[in-house]
Amino acid sequence: MKRHSYYFFALIFTIILLPFGSYTQDRPDTVTEVWEPVPPVVSPGEAGAPPSDAIILFDGSDLFGWEGRDGGDAPWEAVDGEMRVVPGTGDIRTREGFGDVQLHIEWKTPSEIRGSGQGRGNSGVFLMDRYEIQVLDSWENETYPNGQAASVYKQHIPLVNASRRPGEWQSYDIIFMAPRFNDNGRVIKPARVTVFHNGVLVQNNVEIWGNTEFIGLPSYREHSMEEPVRLQDHGDLIRFRNIWIRRL
Repeated sequence: MKRHSYYFFALIFTIILLPFGSYTQDRPDTVTEVWEPVPPVVSPGEAGAPPSDAIILFDGSDLFGWEGRDGGDAPWEAVDGEMRVVPGTGDIRTREGFGDVQLHIEWKTPSEIRGSGQGRGNSGVFLMDRYEIQVLDSWENETYPNGQAASVYKQHIPLVNASRRPGEWQSYDIIFMAPRFNDNGRVIKPARVTVFHNGVLVQNNVEIWGNTEFIGLPSYREHSMEEPVRLQDHGDLIRFRNIWIRRL
């Protein structure tokens, strides 16, 4: 019985492997070909337009997808295709939450230079409502480097200063991977972010150390897997346009 079983399985093994072996001997390159899964088709946008699978957060027409920090309609203005901060009205955030994303956002500081350091063209892009990529007029403007434009605020200094002059449109392209928490609320995988400022790599897959803090060290506090994108009212006349996001 055991002998018959041995021959049976040997025969099956030979039948299965013989065609594969003969095929790979003729075409050894096929061994490393992987045919599944097939990536979905996404049409890239032309001339700065968003890709076909992007969620449009602001197209210049209205602030429908945004709300005030405490709910209700967003108190900023949509004028001439721009989203404009109304100083003193508070931050705004998306009505929808997001986790791992690709985010594109364009912004402009006032052309007239007023103030210096952190008091010159200040705002911020907060991923998941708490992890800030700094917006600042950093063209010939001295401040602490981990607080200049494109810094992970008070955590990571940008690799270079790619800022344009005041009054010129600038862009951030951000790849963000959200943190993961265990059942006890402890972070088991910190958030990471890559940032391109005006097409220049300035943050290269850096680890975010926790919530952005103005005073004190950053630390993680458990939150849901999807949270809003928040834009900061820091009292300056910052303008935004062409904001879109892709879930990863």
